Amino acid sequence: MSQEKCISIIIPLFNEEESLIPLHEWIQKVMGEHSLAYEIWFIDDGSTDNSWQVVEEIIAKDAHTNGVKFLRNYGKSAALNVGFEKANGDVVITMDADLQDSPEEIPELASMIRQDGYDLVSGWKKKRYDPKLSKNIPSKVYNWAARKISGINLHDFNCGLKSYKQAVVKNIEVYGEMHRYIPFIAKNAGFSNIGEKVVTHQPRKYGVTKFGYERFINGALDLLSISFIGRFGKRPMHFFGAIGFLVTTIGIGILTYLAISKLFFQIANIDDRPLFFLGMLLVIVGIQLFIAGFLAELITRNSSERNNYKIEKTLSQR
Repeated sequence: MSQEKCISIIIPLFNEEESLIPLHEWIQKVMGEHSLAYEIWFIDDGSTDNSWQVVEEIIAKDAHTNGVKFLRNYGKSAALNVGFEKANGDVVITMDADLQDSPEEIPELASMIRQDGYDLVSGWKKKRYDPKLSKNIPSKVYNWAARKISGINLHDFNCGLKSYKQAVVKNIEVYGEMHRYIPFIAKNAGFSNIGEKVVTHQPRKYGVTKFGYERFINGALDLLSISFIGRFGKRPMHFFGAIGFLVTTIGIGILTYLAISKLFFQIANIDDRPLFFLGMLLVIVGIQLFIAGFLAELITRNSSERNNYKIEKTLSQR
């Protein structure tokens, strides 16, 4: 499908067989009412239920719909990354498959990209129907931390409902579990015109959430990783080398002080003093950090592809 005035809707899914037909019909209704050209990409992240069979049925009946099936479960970031590669529209919409994201938001999200000139618009589920203890409170903590570290004033970084310029999705890479911080990744790639829209959050109708408590630890680690990569991903020597140089300099300074004390002030047994061992330790650690920076620089310049996923099937109407 031509990218001219076309909206690409990317829907990652994992074991959502009950919600797929109602979601597809809802999208069809909204896009028809607003006379919007569109394509849908269902990305099946290794579902073990009948989700892919439902996707195949939908594709057989609707020329707007396409699908990709992973051989196994890789995670939401992998599904989004493949969806970004497949998208042809000038505007790209991402949304979850569980019916908690409303397709009614799509026209305005697309308009904010086309008419208002945003690079990325993130949904804000101001009123949520998730459990407070397990999801709402941790989400507020993560969003606060993400705002402080990224400098992006968003209330809900992890909202699945977002809209993008095509240039954004074609110039970012999402892997691991970094889908939570796509606005931060986009900003690091040079797309700084990032907006926010309050969106309706629907109660979950079918199934259960697919995210466990491990996301709390993974989310914090990913945020630190993105922050580091954004600042030093292309120049790791600036980080490791600077710290290594500082630590080595302090160590050499300590050893120089002890050597002067021994040579000019006749202070005996300097090699038994804790300060001597501290100086030696700092020199060794500093040199190791410098070497780590050098090796990271070499790896950065010769990095291989991270996003290689085993795709079992691809069904496309193009």
